[in-house]
Order: sequence, then C-alpha cells, then structure tokens
Amino acid sequence: MPESRFAHTFENLLQLAQEALALAGKSGATACEVDVSEGFGQSVTVRRGKVDTIEHNRDSGLGVAIYLGPRKNQRKGHASTSNFSSTALRETIDAAMNIARFTAPDPCAGLPDAGLLASRDEAFSDLGLYHPWPLSVEDAIDLSRRCEQAAFAVSRQIANSDGATVSIQEGQFVSANSLGFIGGYPSSRHHLSCAPIAADEGRMQRDDWFSVSRNSETLASAEAIGDYAARRALARLGARQIKTCKAPVLFEAPLAASLIASFVHAASGASLYRKTSFLVESLGSRVFSKEIQISECPHLRGALASTPFDGDGVTTRDREVVKDGVLQGYFLSAYTARKLGMQTTGNAGGCHNLIVEPGRHDFRGLLNEMHRGLLVTELLGHGVNYVTGDYSRGAVGYWVENGEIAYPVEEITIAGNLRDIFRNIVAVGNDVLAQGSRQVGSILVAQMKIAGNRGN
Repeated sequence: MPESRFAHTFENLLQLAQEALALAGKSGATACEVDVSEGFGQSVTVRRGKVDTIEHNRDSGLGVAIYLGPRKNQRKGHASTSNFSSTALRETIDAAMNIARFTAPDPCAGLPDAGLLASRDEAFSDLGLYHPWPLSVEDAIDLSRRCEQAAFAVSRQIANSDGATVSIQEGQFVSANSLGFIGGYPSSRHHLSCAPIAADEGRMQRDDWFSVSRNSETLASAEAIGDYAARRALARLGARQIKTCKAPVLFEAPLAASLIASFVHAASGASLYRKTSFLVESLGSRVFSKEIQISECPHLRGALASTPFDGDGVTTRDREVVKDGVLQGYFLSAYTARKLGMQTTGNAGGCHNLIVEPGRHDFRGLLNEMHRGLLVTELLGHGVNYVTGDYSRGAVGYWVENGEIAYPVEEITIAGNLRDIFRNIVAVGNDVLAQGSRQVGSILVAQMKIAGNRGN
C-alpha cells in the first residue's frame, strides 16, 4: 500500500486506537470500542464536452463508544472528532464519559461476547479490497469526455447529456475494543457513469449506465458505458401509457437488487425488535418461492461488500440466508441480537455480499418465459411500507409481447405486497450484476398490479 496516498500511515491509526482504549480505561470506562478512519476522493464530471465539476474530499474521524456499569445493565456514551491530536483525543474520551453518565442503563448495550470476535489473523486478512487508482484530474477529464463522446456518437438523437462522471474513493480504518479485538484494512471503490438524453420531435428521454469496482482495471471501458447508456436512452423514445391491468413483471437486474434490499431491511434486527417489519417471527418460514436460494459470502476476494469482520468486530462467516424459499437467518448485530434474545449473525453495518443463486435463463430467456408483461428498468419514489409489506412504486420500462420488447412505457405504477411478490418469484436470471452488496440477476414475478392512465 503506497502510504503517501493517505495523510496517516496505517500504523498511526493502530496507535491512535490503542491510545484511545488506554485513555478510556484510565478514565474509568467499564468497556470501550474505537473506530479510526481516513479517506479521500476525487470526482470529475464532464457535460457536453466541458468540465462541469471537479471535487476533492479528504476526511478523517475517530469515534469512541464508552460503556459504564455492570455487564448486563450498561450505559453508553459516544463521541467523535476529526482531530487526531492528543488533546482532542482526551476531550473526546471525556465527552463520551459524560454522555454515558447521563444515559439510561440498557441491558442490551455492551461489547459482543469475546468468543465471537475476529482473531488478529482474521481481522488483518487480505481480501484484495484496496486497489489505488493514481488518476490525475487531466486523465479523469479525458476519460469522462471519451465516455460522453461515445454516447453522442451513437445517434444524432442523443442531443444532450447530464454528463459523464469518473469517481475515485479510497480509505483505511482501524477498529478496536477493550476485549482485545483490533483490526482494519484499506479499501477502494471506483466508479464511471454516463447519463445521455435522447430527443425526438420535442420529446426527451434520459437514461444512464455505470460501472463500479474496487479495481479500476475491471471497470467497463468508457466507450462501452457511453454507448450502452445512449442506446438505453434511445430505446425509451416514444414511450406510451398503458391501461391498468394485472400482469407478470420482470425487474431488470439493477432493480432486482432493490427487491432484495427490501428483504434485507425487513429481516434486519432493528426492524424486527421494533416490530416494524412484516417478517417478524418469520424465521424457519417460507418467505420466498421454492426456487430462491440466498447466501451470504463475506470473504469473496475483491468484492464490493467483503469484510473479515463486522462493525462490532465479530467474525463474518459464509451462511445460507434463504434455502428453498425458507428463511434460515436474520441480519443481526450484537445489540439487535440481544434485543431479540438471539446471537449476532455478524451483520453490524449491513449484509456482506448477499448472493441470490441464478437460474438457467439469461435476460432474453426471461423475456420468453414471461411472454407477455412488463419489463421494469427504472423505479420512482419510495412507496414501501415495511410494517405491512405493501409495495407501490412509480415505474418506467417496456411492454413485452410474445417474448419480445414491443414498446417503451411510462407514467405507470406497480403495486402489490412484498409477501406475495417474494413468494411469486418464478425465475431469477443469470445476468448477474455485481454493483453493490447484493448480487442478483433479473427477477420475474408471476403477477403484479400495474396502474396506468388509460382505462380502469
């Protein structure tokens, strides 16, 4: 790791974490956990061939959580600072101590059980998460221009653009607690996107595409992204309204990931112990169709959501989350697990590479399987009620007839209940996109309500 890319060495972060733990102990803390991090980024956007924005960010932070009192009835105080000086460190410890003194005791507060914490070898394991990209501003501008120019080259109907953007984000962090856990690593996340606008007889349509990776060498080419984004925008020209109906709905892979995100939210500890989820007491029950298998794989090398330990320092492990449609496990941190009388699943901070097993069909095969229905390529709004499972989102996409895309559609709403949507998934495509913490191909749902603006 080229240390010069960061303001502090990794050893400096380790030392700061250990100093904070020592100061907290001397101040009378029963237990303590510390997170120290720094990061930097660069983002360049070109619009219509000209530089639109150039942004740089450099951040650092140290957060301390102090616990006071007996193990099963502790009070917690948290404070943070962006200043790494010795004075600021002491003041942050004091602030966290003062907050803890006035906080109500919580029987679920406290550090995880020591036996669940990652060992030193595990906590410092190399999962290939850091790939620095020494891209100058000049080269980033050139890359953005090439991406946007590729979009304009597709057709004269690509008349405008919301721009092409190249983004670099790199960081490093150390986590530690008073039970002896310490670990951390550097990571990177690079992004290239384009958003062209197509026009025809005064009507305009916008679409976009992007590529994201920890390693810049595995990003799609600028030309490929611009070309594909333009073709998506062109395909939306002439969009129609459709009559209200019930029909199969195919969620394109990027949107299928949002369906799985809704599942993760509903199956997460905070929603469950607050009883604000339609999946309360669903463990061991069938929540998806029998075709659905979902696993969590936190240690995939170079993946966007890989990590050897979670936000509590608990070791992450491969596990089955859904098997043959049956829910095998929730997403729990140490705190939410205690609230539910269960054990943490190593998910403090979220899920880690949630993988929905792909089926035999590619995207075209899913269109044939659907035969007639709605292909959704964009969702609008946030109409999800996690208490009841009711789902209603504005949508844009294409009407499909005889397994072929017939014409683009817009100004529609798709609705249903997530319980029914999950159970009525009839196929998952093998067109998997790894663009975040959830990896899934396109998802075909047997039937949903589609509200249009023509007829009833």
